[in-house]
Amino acid sequence: MAFAPSSTPSVTGDAPVAPGDVHLPDTARDLVKILVAGPFGVGKTTLIGSVSEIRPLHTEEPISAASAPLDDLAGVRDKSTTTVAVDFGRISLPGGVVLYLFGTPGQERFRALWDDIAYGALGALVLVDSRRIDASFDVLGLVEETGLPYAVAFNAFPDAPRHHTGEQLRAALDLAPGTPMVTCDARDADSSVDALLALVQHLIDRHAPEDR
Repeated sequence: MAFAPSSTPSVTGDAPVAPGDVHLPDTARDLVKILVAGPFGVGKTTLIGSVSEIRPLHTEEPISAASAPLDDLAGVRDKSTTTVAVDFGRISLPGGVVLYLFGTPGQERFRALWDDIAYGALGALVLVDSRRIDASFDVLGLVEETGLPYAVAFNAFPDAPRHHTGEQLRAALDLAPGTPMVTCDARDADSSVDALLALVQHLIDRHAPEDR
């Protein structure tokens, strides 16, 4: 499937799908699988839940005494559950673009699931916590190994440092100049949709004719 430049989605102009409606809208044209990736506790489940027009699928389980030593809780001490398989949601964008969102577990021990979840995806939105940037390196490496185009979204935690410039953050993650980088609040639907739109636009640009 390829995007046409004219299919650039807009946040205005079409009637939204009613929350909880399981049926695809009649205007659906491009069905796109997107990964929502990132380290443990970065907000992947929250983002998918905030934007999904259907009841999202979550596979969260309590963090047990056995798993606690395996999961780095630094910076996420209040987190009591973790995704053990996949999160799933769906959002219909104006222009006939429908995103199927697959949230991936962020821990190394779930790496065996990665290839199966990533199969058929067109791109990835990688969530990053600026309080613990180094926690994102392994996930970014996985995304790049699969060859998926991606955008980076810094989830705006209340106590996140505000003094970093965009250039500093891009350098810290060693991002290519053309990789989109945005800030979002995973709890807020509009903010999360904007992050997804940045990724969709990146995919459109990559598929656009070179002589456009």
